[in-house]
Amino acid sequence: MAILERNDKGAVAHLTMNAPGRLNALSDEMLAALLAQFDTLAADRTIRAVILSGAGKAFCAGHDLKQMTAARAAPDGGRAYFSDLFNRCTQVMLRIQSLPQPVIAQVHGLATAAGCQLVATCDLAVAASDTRFGVNGVNIGLFCSTPMVALSRAIPRKQAFEMLTTGAFIDAPRAETLGLINRVVAPADLNDATDALANTLADKLASAVRIGKQAFYEQLQMPLEQAYAFTGDVIVSNMLDDDTAEGITAFIEKRPPNWRQ
Repeated sequence: MAILERNDKGAVAHLTMNAPGRLNALSDEMLAALLAQFDTLAADRTIRAVILSGAGKAFCAGHDLKQMTAARAAPDGGRAYFSDLFNRCTQVMLRIQSLPQPVIAQVHGLATAAGCQLVATCDLAVAASDTRFGVNGVNIGLFCSTPMVALSRAIPRKQAFEMLTTGAFIDAPRAETLGLINRVVAPADLNDATDALANTLADKLASAVRIGKQAFYEQLQMPLEQAYAFTGDVIVSNMLDDDTAEGITAFIEKRPPNWRQ
């Protein structure tokens, strides 16, 4: 079986990390499969939303520690491998946020270290109520420095620092309160709840969502006045789209829009 499975339902692509025996670790193979699939999706205009989940009893337990341990046998102690590994992981995280489609993490069981980073990186996240989240590398002497980047941008600073330095888990309700995830549902409802959210996104005008997602992440990095100037240009371009004009006319006329996209 493939290490990453894709199943499309209408305009929604569902990607399943399929290495349950390794808790869907972000191994070399998994990172390569994710990056390749995201590159494919970026060019697929038939897909309007993406769901990312994990097979088995966990969403993702982070990097593959066995591969990392084996790399230390290299003459340089693994320095070249580790540098390349974390660079490849960064490429995957950045690709998620550069995709034109929104990406929803469908989380269950466990999301730790780079697995928690993956949740924090996705645009949205729905979690089963029994899920646990952590950036636990400090417990084995490896501070989760790269997961820290996404985590500290998703939740308040002091809570992120506490998770990083204590290695403690938080449960799904706490993760929702902090803003790491969007909603918590019963485990039996996880698939349906995530599908419903994805279908809601897929029903929107694809060009508007694509423009909006790119602008969302770009303006976050800007000072306030620059952000307003930038998004002013973005919304003008959006307004000039013929499909946007149709959407506004349809709203005024109290009818469904007849979008070309």
